Amino acid sequence: MKPPPFRYSSPTTVADAVALLAEHAADDARVLAGGQSLVPLMNFRLAQPGHVIDLRRVAGLDTIRLAGGELVIGAMVRQATAERSPEVALAAPLLAEALGHVAHPPIRNSGTVVGSIAHADPAAELPAVALAMDAELTAVGPGGERRITAADFFQGPFTTALGADEILTEVRFRSFPGGHAFVEFSRTHGNFAVVAVAVLVALADGRITRSAIAASGLGGTPLRLTAAEQAWEGSTAGSAAIDAAVDAGTAGLDPAGDLHAGSATRIDIARSCLREALERATERALDRR
Repeated sequence: MKPPPFRYSSPTTVADAVALLAEHAADDARVLAGGQSLVPLMNFRLAQPGHVIDLRRVAGLDTIRLAGGELVIGAMVRQATAERSPEVALAAPLLAEALGHVAHPPIRNSGTVVGSIAHADPAAELPAVALAMDAELTAVGPGGERRITAADFFQGPFTTALGADEILTEVRFRSFPGGHAFVEFSRTHGNFAVVAVAVLVALADGRITRSAIAASGLGGTPLRLTAAEQAWEGSTAGSAAIDAAVDAGTAGLDPAGDLHAGSATRIDIARSCLREALERATERALDRR
């Protein structure tokens, strides 16, 4: 349970971190933020980087701010910090709710929001939230800065659009006025979800005008359940609209089975989680009229 030998750097600027990543590319250099994903992989020797670049001393990456209707979270913001943040509670209550489901408090005290998204575990909570909220991730590499939408970022299990010579510096969540809900089923509290569903919904005159629905645990990446969104948008809020969204959102799903749940069981769980999330988000939207 010890990692193989590696070299270690602790830069103080993003530019220095990017330069180190390029300099040690042949050593399979990896970036370390909270370490709650990378370090266990190294200890099990599933990841064997020859060089680790620690971002803890890089200035400016540990901030949370509101900018032009967006919530901006730096790469070194701990999950526990975001969970308690009044800015997150105001601009992204879906994220705040989902963070309470991530592992246990000691993990959230070290793990980072951006790191969890970058790890791209298809069962994790925060990638699904990023997808539902149309988040954008800022990547910095030798060629400068670029933004990657969450829809383009997740490409497969633990696989993203981030270049090997790039570092994520922040994630931007778009504010979504209305109701929200994050519902997951796990074997025990703190475990990875078997299935999790994130929902956002806006109402006007009792009708559903806009929604965003994403799920984890149903494929190799988090999934945007666009069929569910289309099925109930424009409908009068109520059980009939929710029934239509649940049926549409789970039609055609074919998740792989594993030791936690078979494919059919996952679909049944997804239907239950989706229904609960839609009901809760709708109730909250009605309460905020």
